Amino acid sequence: MASRGPLADLLVLDVTRVLAGPFAGMVLADLGAEVIKVERPGGGDDARAFGPFRNGVSAYFASVNRGKKGITLDLQKPAGRDLFLRLAEKADVVLENFRPGIMARLGLGYELLRERNPRLIYAAVSGFGQTGPYAHRPAYDAVIQAMGGIMSLTGEEGGRPVRVGVSIGDITAALCTAIGVLAALHRRTITGEGQLVDVAMLDCQLGILENAIARYFVSGDVPGRLGSRHPSITPFQAFDTADAAVVVAIGNDKLWAQFCQAVGRDDLLADARFATNDLRTQHHAALEPLMQAILRARPTAEWLAALERAGIPCGPINTIDRLAADPQVAAREMIQDVLDPVAGPMKMAGVPIKLSATPGGIAGPAPALGEHTEEVFARLLGLSPEATARLRKNGVV
Repeated sequence: MASRGPLADLLVLDVTRVLAGPFAGMVLADLGAEVIKVERPGGGDDARAFGPFRNGVSAYFASVNRGKKGITLDLQKPAGRDLFLRLAEKADVVLENFRPGIMARLGLGYELLRERNPRLIYAAVSGFGQTGPYAHRPAYDAVIQAMGGIMSLTGEEGGRPVRVGVSIGDITAALCTAIGVLAALHRRTITGEGQLVDVAMLDCQLGILENAIARYFVSGDVPGRLGSRHPSITPFQAFDTADAAVVVAIGNDKLWAQFCQAVGRDDLLADARFATNDLRTQHHAALEPLMQAILRARPTAEWLAALERAGIPCGPINTIDRLAADPQVAAREMIQDVLDPVAGPMKMAGVPIKLSATPGGIAGPAPALGEHTEEVFARLLGLSPEATARLRKNGVV
């Protein structure tokens, strides 16, 4: 796996599992960093057991651990701890997503690692962060979506709260972790010193509530579920068509005028209730059925063509198969084939960050459990194959 991309000079130790931490490591690997995934001998990351599977390989695990190297190391054994410390002395970044305090109990916490390597960026992502009354609670994505408010906003008006269809609690924390690491690395170029990056999934969910937080603190009203519509921009939602549905996003008054003209409804443009966005939002209950009647008259494809001609932001509600076949997705190379030596060709999402001078890319498949242990120990620590074999015999790797 040849390094490439803007982070090609960085060495990252990824001591994470399941999703939030591995996804952050994947982002760094896609941008060229050498990411060494550290797993426990015999079992490895729990996500290796999560489906779907191809030839016994978890596609879930493969998709968020692509491009990494893999070693096994029992961090509870003194010899395993010592090897990790030696690797950390050479690393730029350590990523971990244990509950706060676990790495310190292993003798591998931030304070100790900083003494060994003052330039180290130590990124810890957890459910609730390193401080606060919830710090030691366990957390998974659904718990964070519930506690973080986003579930209270998701679903049909008057209906039950609904989990967002992807693990947005994990993924938002992963992206914030990657941003935090890059910010700390930039600061290191000035000071020469590393620092702790403390990311909490709950904090990240609150951080993306944007309009809901603003509305609550301005009005005192508690935002609730509104289906697909926007709370303060109207019309801005999904509408049924003759054969499916279409999302129409009319974000200003000029677009409203263009829409009314495009659908032949100048009477709506003249209606005082709908003269401004604020008025349209206030009179949403009156406007929605009028919009629905208009859009039900023709199939989605016809509406997309007509509205695009008029310059109205709109789009179909794609299922995943349609998204995967979309020509824009193909043009942006957002579905990639990655060859796994066991599973064979596996399709996965491409790299969404497009850099003109130093483009990243998927460096290769996810590692088999411990696949690069001997190579990493030889290159970074100077261990012979015989020394690594003894470690394996003793259960250290």
